[in-house]
Amino acid sequence: MEINENILKHYLSNCYFVTGTAYAGKSTVCKALAARYSLYHCEENYNSDTIFSVIDVKNQPNLSYFNTMKDWEEFLNRTPKEYEEWVLGNNQELIGFEIAELISLSKDKKVIVDTNIPINVLEKITDEKHIVIMLSPPEISSSRFFDRSDPEKKFLLEQINLSDNASVVYKNFLESIELVNKNEYEKYMKSNFFTINRGFDEWCSEEETLNIVAKHFELYIE
Repeated sequence: MEINENILKHYLSNCYFVTGTAYAGKSTVCKALAARYSLYHCEENYNSDTIFSVIDVKNQPNLSYFNTMKDWEEFLNRTPKEYEEWVLGNNQELIGFEIAELISLSKDKKVIVDTNIPINVLEKITDEKHIVIMLSPPEISSSRFFDRSDPEKKFLLEQINLSDNASVVYKNFLESIELVNKNEYEKYMKSNFFTINRGFDEWCSEEETLNIVAKHFELYIE
């Protein structure tokens, strides 16, 4: 079953999408926009509880990976290419969940979304004025991956340190992270959508960046 693009654009007209690479300020901008303009904030992985109650191996093999993998050593020792293919597979499998959830959430309110929906899909389901791409140099994704102290990263670092050859596993995992962000970065740079790049002059202070994004989204305080 397919839903025509004009129908999806209509039902998603209250949604504003921020996408891009890691450490570009996406979550910070989304949170600030939500506070300033009273938007409903959909953080990354915002509907994960629903997703993991629905997925099955046949229809969502990538999202089901944690239910099928042998152990964390297997997860951490995949080649960078295998890791990238898994990430891209996750993004594809999440599209339907995210669109369905956003149609429901945005029915009577404006929503700001920190999203991983691929850009070739976003351009079909929303207007270009509702898309902002935020980028940072790919090497930052690996060099700063474990700087953040969220539970997921702490757990992964613990698993790496439990490995027989922790330094090799650590290096391989960070190379995987960098490959994903490098290819994403190149893909986004080729798009024609509004982009803020941390490596260029467009990256200003947090307040200035917020104002730039708000202007593009045509958000105003009523």
